[in-house]
Amino acid sequence: MPSALFTPLQLRSLTVPHRGWVSPMCQYSCHPETGEGVPNDWHLMHLGSFAAGGAALILSEAAAVNAAGRISPLDAGLYSDEQAAGWERIVAFVHRHGAVDSKIGAQLAHAGRKASTYWPFSDRSGSVPESDGGWVTSGPSSDPFDGYAAPEAMSDADIHCVVADFAAAASRAVAAGFDTVEIHGAHGYLLHQFQSPLINTRTDGWGGNEEGRNRLMLAVVDAVREAIPDSMPLLLRISASDWADGGVDVEASVRLARAAAERGVDLVDVSSGGAVAHQQIRAVPGYQAGFAQQVKNDAGVPTGAVGLLTSATQAEDIVANGRADAVFMARAALRDPHWWLRAAYELGHDIPWVPQYQRAVPRHGF
Repeated sequence: MPSALFTPLQLRSLTVPHRGWVSPMCQYSCHPETGEGVPNDWHLMHLGSFAAGGAALILSEAAAVNAAGRISPLDAGLYSDEQAAGWERIVAFVHRHGAVDSKIGAQLAHAGRKASTYWPFSDRSGSVPESDGGWVTSGPSSDPFDGYAAPEAMSDADIHCVVADFAAAASRAVAAGFDTVEIHGAHGYLLHQFQSPLINTRTDGWGGNEEGRNRLMLAVVDAVREAIPDSMPLLLRISASDWADGGVDVEASVRLARAAAERGVDLVDVSSGGAVAHQQIRAVPGYQAGFAQQVKNDAGVPTGAVGLLTSATQAEDIVANGRADAVFMARAALRDPHWWLRAAYELGHDIPWVPQYQRAVPRHGF
């Protein structure tokens, strides 16, 4: 029987060779000497290795839509022409060296109140002070994430500027040659901050009820959809659950996904968590696949599943049984950048190998 995981997926005019994809994974490696937010040789190697390893769609790490939206001072961006040129080099590399005609997408993001933090492998943690290269963050209100500096509450004008910044970053992504873009609306970053009732306590048109809290997310969807070609698919990453009482739940996420699909989102990348420090995540293998299935079925939109997905049989089961339309790999891909070559072998499916590696095609076991 043919492998479901290794069947193509059509999204608008983009044919993705198979359903095994790479999640955005921040590298915190844009060093000042190579330019603020500019991807460099590390990013070329990191993303290029997945292309050579047989990944069908590779999403970039979160690319901030403005300088204040970076998670850390070492984060990537897409708010300058220099950054776009850095990405263009990487996009061309992936297109040229992908084993399976690999595609690549840009994830567009703003960290909101979780911006200006130290990177995970720093010897410090929490918010970076302005004296050390940090900046004042912004969010729906002045309430901080636990352990971080307090943000400034955004004005109506600030919010409209962020929407415009997402659109401008999307235009740069198109010019750089990306095949698709993904809006980052998950993990407690700005758009999710506005969505979550645990964070958004505003009483104006950007808060209050669920419609008000979803307004920024959907305004960004509209702006990005307008900025990219009609032929280009648009992805949206959401946190289906805040894993905390009174927060976003999967039913609210279904309603958001349905509204986003009506505005031109072609696939919802379903993750969870990140809004608040007191979340209680019950992480087991495949623990978010059920969210992806419910969003897919109830919102009527294609979905991607992510989260403790490590084996070929696990990924095959998710796609074959219609729980999601694609499977995003993260830490498993870091451990094995050729995960897709191994998975195809284990599932009895042949996929191309890059010419330089063909002498390693397994004959008697991987």
